[in-house]
Amino acid sequence: MAEIEATTGGTLALALPFLAAAIAPIAKRFLGAHAAWLLALAPALAFAILFTFLPTVADGGVVQFGYDWIPAFDVRFSFRIDGLASTFGLLITGIGTLIVLYSGGYLKGHRDQGRFFSFILMFMGSMLGLVLADDLMTLFVYWELTSITSFLLIGFDHDRERARRGAIQALAITGGGGLALLAGFILIRELAGLNSMSEVLAAGDALRSSPAYTAIFVLVICGAFTKSAQMPFHVWLPNAMEAPTPVSAYLHSATMVKAGVYLLLRMQPALGETVLWTTVLPIFGAVTLVMGALLAVRATDIKITLAYTTVSSLGLLVMLIGVGTEAALIGAVLYLIAHSLFKGGLFMVAGSVDHGAHTRELDRLGGLARYMPITFTAALLCALSMGGITPFVGFLAKEEIYHALEHPDAWHVFLIAAAILGNALMFAAAFIVALKPFVGRLPETIHHPHEGGLTIWLGPLVLGVAGLVGALFSETYHHFFSGPMASSAIGAPAGIEISWVPHLNLAFALSLATIGLGILIYLASNAIRAATGRTLAAIGWGPDLGFDQAMRGLLRVSFIATRRLQSGRLDYYMTVTIAVITAGLLVPMIFAGALPSEPKVPELRFYEWIVLALILVGIVAVVIAKNRLTAIVSLGIQGFATALIFMLLGAPDLSFTQFMVETLSVVILALVMTRLRLSPADHRPWRETLPDAALATAGGAGFGLFLLSITQRPFDPVLSDFFERYSYAIAHGHNIVNVIIVDFRGVDTMGEIAVVMTTGLAVLALIRIRVGRRDRAPADPTETTP
Repeated sequence: MAEIEATTGGTLALALPFLAAAIAPIAKRFLGAHAAWLLALAPALAFAILFTFLPTVADGGVVQFGYDWIPAFDVRFSFRIDGLASTFGLLITGIGTLIVLYSGGYLKGHRDQGRFFSFILMFMGSMLGLVLADDLMTLFVYWELTSITSFLLIGFDHDRERARRGAIQALAITGGGGLALLAGFILIRELAGLNSMSEVLAAGDALRSSPAYTAIFVLVICGAFTKSAQMPFHVWLPNAMEAPTPVSAYLHSATMVKAGVYLLLRMQPALGETVLWTTVLPIFGAVTLVMGALLAVRATDIKITLAYTTVSSLGLLVMLIGVGTEAALIGAVLYLIAHSLFKGGLFMVAGSVDHGAHTRELDRLGGLARYMPITFTAALLCALSMGGITPFVGFLAKEEIYHALEHPDAWHVFLIAAAILGNALMFAAAFIVALKPFVGRLPETIHHPHEGGLTIWLGPLVLGVAGLVGALFSETYHHFFSGPMASSAIGAPAGIEISWVPHLNLAFALSLATIGLGILIYLASNAIRAATGRTLAAIGWGPDLGFDQAMRGLLRVSFIATRRLQSGRLDYYMTVTIAVITAGLLVPMIFAGALPSEPKVPELRFYEWIVLALILVGIVAVVIAKNRLTAIVSLGIQGFATALIFMLLGAPDLSFTQFMVETLSVVILALVMTRLRLSPADHRPWRETLPDAALATAGGAGFGLFLLSITQRPFDPVLSDFFERYSYAIAHGHNIVNVIIVDFRGVDTMGEIAVVMTTGLAVLALIRIRVGRRDRAPADPTETTP
């Protein structure tokens, strides 16, 4: 397998969508509606760059490029283009080009069209990085970027509550799955020592034989299932239809929802062929397939219908990946490509109908074919492919799916029954969308229906024609697209020979049965819709309602926890903080047997004993002080004594700094305390002060023991030697301590100065508030100041 480096071209392809996103608002301001043509050049050029890699990928080669990111943790910003990544990348950039143009016409005149262009292009770059990423951490970063940018796109019309809810729901579900995926990747890195997809695929049975396989499997499929809307995580996808139609056509048919499917296809050679894999994935996929298709027939909004068919299609893909045979994976690859083409086109058709007739409700539509002939043609092309009619790529996929499942055992009979029922329901849904709005009489409620402009009908027509051309030239299609993609998913060269010409076999018979059943469902769609609606109403509860209940429960728990933990009492906060720190210091040392050995008392000079005595005197003075001012002054004794120790040990600069800090601290605290009651220092009874004294003693013991354990370790001079060697050579300073503070730790020092400045401003504000209240005389002698 040939491997080539393509650093410049690959990096440019990844960067182009983000660069276009950066200039999108400016382009929209100066070019208006024509900005879409300029911005579409970015994904088009990225498509052209990826297209140049096709010969290498088609011959089984791999294109790799990347940069070191965090070498200390073996994290690289690395990318890998094989058959799977190449086809996904071409779908993302190719359909993305059409979506940008479509957005220019669909959102023409929208005040925030420039912002929309930025969001959609950022998502495009994130999705492209996801499918090309090789390093696991790089893949996760792009994975989360798709969640964030999809949140922005779904909630684009943020003035509407339903749009905000859909965005939050999508982010919560896919973001939670993303955290699970991160945990899975960390297990793969730490337990198996595999940092990239290249290493994972080259490791053979390393993950399957790992004791952590079950945990890795569960975490990875949680990430995949939430992203690809498998039941019961499917609810976010229909609610995401609150986004503008270009978002639905791109994110929720061709790209984002396929990220989980991509991950499963990518990991199949490493995680597949186990009992868990071949049981869990087919079951969840089959249930999602049938239920999603049934809900699609029930819906009356065109976009909701298409959304549920997307859920159903994703279930079919997951089911096939779970079966895991070569024929099943080939079927999954063929269907994935076909679905991206026909579903992206149908979503754009939905937007075109909404744009031209001002409604998407099926029972309010009809007779649009004579007014919107191009849209009707595109809808028919896409629906024929979705229905699995030859000569369209959907037919190739359906034949291969049935061929993969035609086994006589009960398990495969169950799966093929689910496939037939799901495909028949989706067949009906496809023609409900493609025929009902266009045939029959035009309702009186629709006024002046019209065909959209070039940018609106171009996308669905191109995708519909692509589904036809791919099947007619199936040999070329398999050589450059489906074949390399299937080979990457299988982990071995895959030969795909299916064409648009039907063969009289069991698979074709099952395909005819699916079409016949689909026609019956189409004719009975109104009755099925009513029966399904009554059933769901009788059931009542569902995952969507469950999400709302879970969010309300989370808010309630957060409120209770916050009310308990954030009581508003400073003494409570200090007690909890010190207790946690003390436990963090003492518990590990005690249970790990890491307590320091008894230290030897060094021989001290008489003046050093005097300094230690001063520290003890200061401690006693603070404890027995009768008022707060005396306690504050006594508190400074310890600081000044510490400064004397620095001076005696030959560090006058540190000593001077300590003197200044202690002086300022005492002065500031004293000034503050003059605005408060100075006595008594502590009026609480002993039963309340003893626990605090015990905690303070434990804290002091914890820090003391921790410092003793550190000083008893062998001294490592690496840092000392480094600073001694480079302080003058790099920073041109002989005082090593000053060089460390100002140069090597310059940012930290700046942060510390900012903290001190902020504290000073806060103290000043408190003093001014207190003075202002005291100086305000009451207007009426009977009034009192607060």
